[in-house]
Amino acid sequence: MSLHVIVGAGPVGSATALLLAEQGHEVRVVTRRGRAPQHGRIEPVAADATGPGLLSALARDAVALHNCANPPGYQHWSREWPPLAAALLTAAERTGAVLVTMSNLYAYGPSSTPLTEQSPLAASGPKGRLRAGMWLAAAAAHRSGRLRAVEARAADYFGPGVTESHTGKLLIPRLLAGRPGILYGNPTLPHARTYAPDAARTLALLATEESAWGRAWHVPGHPELSQREFALRFCRTVGAAEPRLITVNRRLRRAVGLLNARIRELDEIAYQIEQPFTLDSTALTEAFGLHPTPWPESFRATATWWRERPPA
Repeated sequence: MSLHVIVGAGPVGSATALLLAEQGHEVRVVTRRGRAPQHGRIEPVAADATGPGLLSALARDAVALHNCANPPGYQHWSREWPPLAAALLTAAERTGAVLVTMSNLYAYGPSSTPLTEQSPLAASGPKGRLRAGMWLAAAAAHRSGRLRAVEARAADYFGPGVTESHTGKLLIPRLLAGRPGILYGNPTLPHARTYAPDAARTLALLATEESAWGRAWHVPGHPELSQREFALRFCRTVGAAEPRLITVNRRLRRAVGLLNARIRELDEIAYQIEQPFTLDSTALTEAFGLHPTPWPESFRATATWWRERPPA
């Protein structure tokens, strides 16, 4: 089978590695600490992926180079992302591996209508402009014939392995323990979410579907639930007590942000939790038949992962 190289071993990178390995592919996972899921077909490599020569060598003979990296700390993105993005482009060009990027929705900026892949990349903040610039550079290189590229875009993640999101450690494990879950923003508004394993399925598909290359695709998801409805359905599905919720409003979030740089960086994307945040993700389903995992199945898998996770 084929070789896939994955940069990053977060929830999506790890899920993608396991999925590809289970499909019979060889997988090489590149992280600075050599972290990767355990599987006979997965090779962990400790390396700095910002070195284009080293990354090109690691991706030699690969059919796909997956960018599943997520540099920690929003406040460090302007320093961390540019050299990594440049190295990925160089490696894809030198090796011929299709560059498959896992991205988010920041590049669009605020929108009063559901986001589609044709929505303008109109973000005005630095994080959104950075993600937009990464895709525009890859798309331009694809159009020029220098390399082959495709991008998947996801909303806020939930699911096994997801700890740092609005449906991560401040919500799910607390609900499972009968404690109040913590929410940011307006809990009554519709809010787009992506089940992390669905993002992995999307990357695995895009890596091998040549007809999908050269554009961005939204990871399939269900019609949006509010944060409150999400918590209620989750608890009822997994047998947890009715949810009690604590809401962190804008004033409190900004007060905390005075002491916490990561929370402070949320101001740029606060529209996602203070306004309806909706996504049209039907294109991939219509083109390739990939459907989102049903809510009950995703809820149960998420609860199982948290219940089996060793206490922090």
